[in-house]
Amino acid sequence: MRSESWNPNWLETHCIELSMEGAWRGVETQYIAASMKLVDTLEEQDVLEQLLEESKPPIPPTQVSKHYLLLSPFRYFPHHSSRFRPGQQSGLWYGSSTLEGACSEIAYWRMRFILDSAGLSGDGAVVTEHTFYQATVQGKAINLMELPWVDFAHIWKHPSDYSATHKLAEAAVKTGVQWIQYESVRAPSCQLAAVLTPDALHASNAEIDQSKQEWICKATRDAVLMRSKDGKRQFEWHE
Repeated sequence: MRSESWNPNWLETHCIELSMEGAWRGVETQYIAASMKLVDTLEEQDVLEQLLEESKPPIPPTQVSKHYLLLSPFRYFPHHSSRFRPGQQSGLWYGSSTLEGACSEIAYWRMRFILDSAGLSGDGAVVTEHTFYQATVQGKAINLMELPWVDFAHIWKHPSDYSATHKLAEAAVKTGVQWIQYESVRAPSCQLAAVLTPDALHASNAEIDQSKQEWICKATRDAVLMRSKDGKRQFEWHE
């Protein structure tokens, strides 16, 4: 990030208490089907799931207990980078103010997966299952959609160079910023949340379970088609 693109003091002078209620997040849910293939009984699957849980990285410390879906992103260190997280670093919780925005993010990364995978260079399709759910994001935040940050939207919204946003997120964590609000590149005008700490996430187990939606996603090199299992909602993404 160029030094002239932002003033480090903004992280304090333009940090406010901000909330995004009902933020949507989509996660892949094929792990249940994957473990089922390895066992002969439901009891065996329960044991296998427990063993898998014990082998996972530890849950990050939080001020109060959280639903596992809120904590899961922070437990892993993905190889690929995202807009506010370099590769090999702890994951972040990304959410969207709209369900369409969350679908756009899933669709983009599914297509990226296919385009970046040498073994999927043909015309084959990848079908996955996803769960969408809602949570409230609340805490100390900076809003890149407002002044003075918005004057550098061309940097924050760069389609492939995340070096600026990585440096911003690193500095934000050091100054106690809990989450970043920004505009979606894939769904313009849609507000997104990059949550830097699980303490900024709020939703009871019952609220998460009530908001859940199950979707099927079919991704190819040319398009991503998504439809809720109840058939009431659908989404298409074309490169």
